Amino acid sequence: MAHTSAHVAHTLAAHIDEVFGLMGNGNAYFLDALLRDTSATYTAVRHEAGAVVAADAHFRTSGRIAAATTTYGAGFTNTLTALAEAAQARVPLVLVVGDEPTSGPRPWDVDQIAMASAVGVRTYTVGRVDAAAATVTAIEHALTYRVPVVLAIPYDVATLDIGDIPAVPGPGRPTPMAPTGEFAHAALDRLAADLAGAERPLLLAGRGAWLAGAETELGELVDITGALTVTTALGRNIFPASEHDLGVAGGFGAPAAMERVREADVAVAFGASLNQFTMRFGELFHPSTTVWQIDTDERATNARVGGFVRADAKLAAAELNARLTTADIGSTGSTDEATTRWHDSVDTATDRAYVVGSELAEDGRLDPRAAANRLGEVLPEDRVVVSDGGHFIAWANMFWEPSAPDRLAMVGTAFQSIGLGWHSVAGAARANPDSTIVLTSGDGGGAMALSDLDTAIRVAGGRGMAVIFNDAAYGAEVNLYGLKGLEKSPMLIDEIDFAALATAAGGHGVAVRTLADLAVVEEWKSRPIDERPFLLLDLRISGEVIAPYQEEVIRVNS
Repeated sequence: MAHTSAHVAHTLAAHIDEVFGLMGNGNAYFLDALLRDTSATYTAVRHEAGAVVAADAHFRTSGRIAAATTTYGAGFTNTLTALAEAAQARVPLVLVVGDEPTSGPRPWDVDQIAMASAVGVRTYTVGRVDAAAATVTAIEHALTYRVPVVLAIPYDVATLDIGDIPAVPGPGRPTPMAPTGEFAHAALDRLAADLAGAERPLLLAGRGAWLAGAETELGELVDITGALTVTTALGRNIFPASEHDLGVAGGFGAPAAMERVREADVAVAFGASLNQFTMRFGELFHPSTTVWQIDTDERATNARVGGFVRADAKLAAAELNARLTTADIGSTGSTDEATTRWHDSVDTATDRAYVVGSELAEDGRLDPRAAANRLGEVLPEDRVVVSDGGHFIAWANMFWEPSAPDRLAMVGTAFQSIGLGWHSVAGAARANPDSTIVLTSGDGGGAMALSDLDTAIRVAGGRGMAVIFNDAAYGAEVNLYGLKGLEKSPMLIDEIDFAALATAAGGHGVAVRTLADLAVVEEWKSRPIDERPFLLLDLRISGEVIAPYQEEVIRVNS
């Protein structure tokens, strides 16, 4: 015989290895069963939002689903921003929570189902006879729709003995969406014809292409068409041939690379939502560019799209490759001097160059571009970067080239949130135990999430680093509203000594005021991993340097 919470714990652990959480009386019996009787790994966090963010970051940096758990009431309401971020970013995870008794709410209970629904998250409530089945259904829903799901255990059901734990089949895995039907195949025929006739074809790939495993097919398509490539911030380095790649599309992109994109006559986006930032607020493509989108969404996601194919990126790319042989392409596929293919005629390395700036800005503080550029040279090559939200997000995206899409995760940007950075370190560390986890955060978000500073240092240890871009302000607000003449005092922050905070929590913090101070990174890398502490770099940067993407936001809002 086993109680309801044990049914949930055993069934969950059969399909999910990592659980992040904070214990309370709503999930105490679930955690007891999970830790006593299953092989799942449990990582304690210090804030309930941290449990959800850690599970979120685990998936973003590995592609493997994780779970979170909290108590009911205040424990649940503390997760809402993190749940909203995961829902907006289409990240699958399961949040196991306590809930009000089936007999009705107590004075301290709230309508958790309504709250979850308000941020786009479905709730599955465990019953007396279907606890294992409900658990599998919740996991299947999360994986199928790539969304977070709440699995609720009512308080008066949690400890009921409901018999032996049954073996429940599943969860099922979604079948990749193949392009089927006359319309889809006719659209692929037209797209293949456009690519065959293009003189300057461009392929753009996003996170959806990575999740589909489309790297090989996209690489073949580049070879066949002679296309240049570009990615979203979440699709970095998905194309195998980096020598043909222009880098990130949008405000993180280098100016010359973005001008090159506008030369394309045909552009095809694979698994990319084409949001306003990727599209540079409508300025990414030239008005004459023919734009196609291939995505599993029901319809095109940007008004600039002229042709749409609803399909899995990998399967659609394979279909195009079958249609586009070298012979089909004709003169554009020739290698003679008169008809050199576009990607062979462009020096992408030159196009991708950024303005680095000088060491110090005019106010005497570090230029964040120079600091980020130097860090891009010295950070460990095995790094997985997790980023909080804020003005500073440009610097890692511009100067820290990730080796693959899952080596850089921005937790918070989908929901335009800050303060989720520290929480994400534990999730990335558990997902990538042999890699160096590097958090990048601003001082505003860094201060907001300090509850899990301890968690990051405890879990990542000598494989963990944090880089705090500390300008003593909420930089995005200063750049947008301060420049409009609004009162700046609410936008400013007393300069926080993050180096001291990290040292107090068991790490090693260093205040960085010059590029020479970054020599500490080389020294840290040279030490044995088990003998070195978590390293925090408190970059005292200038707030006068505005990121290019922020300048685009300013332009649109002026």
